[in-house]
Amino acid sequence: MSGERSPTLRELQPPEDSEELPLLRRTIEMQVFEREGYHVVIGSLHDQRPWASGQVGPRDVHHMELGIVVRCADLVIVDASATMGRFPHPECPTIEDSFSDLIGVSVARGYTRAVQDRFGRERGCSHLEFLARALGPVVIQAVTAAGARRMEDGEVDVLVGGGLEWLANTCHIWSEDGIGMQKLEAEWRPGRGEYPAPSLVEIRRRQERRPG
Repeated sequence: MSGERSPTLRELQPPEDSEELPLLRRTIEMQVFEREGYHVVIGSLHDQRPWASGQVGPRDVHHMELGIVVRCADLVIVDASATMGRFPHPECPTIEDSFSDLIGVSVARGYTRAVQDRFGRERGCSHLEFLARALGPVVIQAVTAAGARRMEDGEVDVLVGGGLEWLANTCHIWSEDGIGMQKLEAEWRPGRGEYPAPSLVEIRRRQERRPG
């Protein structure tokens, strides 16, 4: 009704110690494995109705996996494979082979649009398409994770200098003239020291305090 106050999320969400079963539980898991010159990315999606007995309707509704191999040099997908383990129609798996169309797509720029153009709506499976869109940002995180691991292992600081241009416009922090780029100009580098990173104001304050 007009003028009636809508309830807030804080009022409606279960407390942390609640034993209430959700209407639907969707679990997404993403894992990235490093190989020589490549990243192997495996994503899985699992939809459950935790309240269902399984006698009238299914408890497990969807269980699907999408894997890609990404060439580190240019972040281009060189292999892709989709599998459906749990699905509502026997015809659902006929779309699996279509996801090989990810081969040749770059996850660095325009990735989400490329996925939507290939698998959006009636052209694909909404659940596998969701997984495909989610894999792109995971690869970006894996690139920085790989650099951080090399730094922790005592190798050369791979995050110093160039090589970070691909971060531009990946989020509001990394907009072309945004906070992230300004921090880089102030000689801060991701993956080292404090986490979360210090603010831009604090980084500049420290820079001013340096001798010389």
